[in-house]
Amino acid sequence: MSTIRARTAPAAALMLGVLLLLACAAFSIAYGLMDIRLSTIYEALTGFNASPEHYIVRTVRLPRALIAATVGAALAVAGAIMQALTRNPLAAPGVLGINAGASLAVVAAMFLLNTASLSVYAWFAFLGAALAAVLVYSLGSLGRGGMTPLKLTVAGAALTALFSSITQGLMVLNERTLDEMRFWMAGSVAGRDMTLFLQVLPFLGAGLLGAFVMGKQITTLSLGEDVARGLGQRTGWIKAGAALIVVLLAGSAVAVAGPISFIGLAVPHIARKIVGTDYRWILPLSAVLGGILLLLADIGARAVLRPQEVAVGIMTALLGAPFFIALARQGVKKT
Repeated sequence: MSTIRARTAPAAALMLGVLLLLACAAFSIAYGLMDIRLSTIYEALTGFNASPEHYIVRTVRLPRALIAATVGAALAVAGAIMQALTRNPLAAPGVLGINAGASLAVVAAMFLLNTASLSVYAWFAFLGAALAAVLVYSLGSLGRGGMTPLKLTVAGAALTALFSSITQGLMVLNERTLDEMRFWMAGSVAGRDMTLFLQVLPFLGAGLLGAFVMGKQITTLSLGEDVARGLGQRTGWIKAGAALIVVLLAGSAVAVAGPISFIGLAVPHIARKIVGTDYRWILPLSAVLGGILLLLADIGARAVLRPQEVAVGIMTALLGAPFFIALARQGVKKT
């Protein structure tokens, strides 16, 4: 009986999370300067008649909700994988410099190539995320004892500061770049359309699918590299595959919504509290909870200064900063 409960509890939590995600998405589509009834949303999705309400749902609210849900899912899953591989509770794309590297690459592309192509930005975001990941892991592995959670955190903080400084410098040097990137750098899902969502969807989908497929291997690797080798895992290939997934997810998220912080840090800890240490459940639940959290943050961003709105990245930072401090204090007490 206890075995059945252990198996059904994570599944029930995941199903409940999916229902809550759908409810948050519906509320996100309905809420705004023009509140729209749920029945109108259904009619707009099933029988578009070009009315103002249907047009807003199809071209503004639906893409925004889909992007918020998928970006939140991508960041949360990327954070969960990074925490598992590094065994560092503070690991996340924003904390370890992945977001900052992707942001620098996008700003550099805008500054040097003088282009406004979103597809070009996506490729540069992937490149920046990959280079940042390589640098962080390389710096975190230097010295006696190899890679440690403390070294990774310090390396990530240092590179984040460096990348952010260079990014700000490029933006100051070019007024057009500053105007175009100012709101994007704060992290936002506003003003994105379905074309942009479809451009990044293959990368997001590939990253999420790859993460779910590798759930068992990531669980084993999270127990330690020696344990994973003893169980017959080819840890080098698993790490390489997981790193590629992180780059796909973090790069896609930054390309479409800018550098949104703390989703990847906080959500995996919440998922582990609910379903335990098995990443076959942690990863899908993190995806669902990440989508919920970013949708709620986006709704809050519209409600705080209505009729104006705050960048959603500011809302996630306000929610995540106390969580980060609590985790850091907990880690200091343990040492």
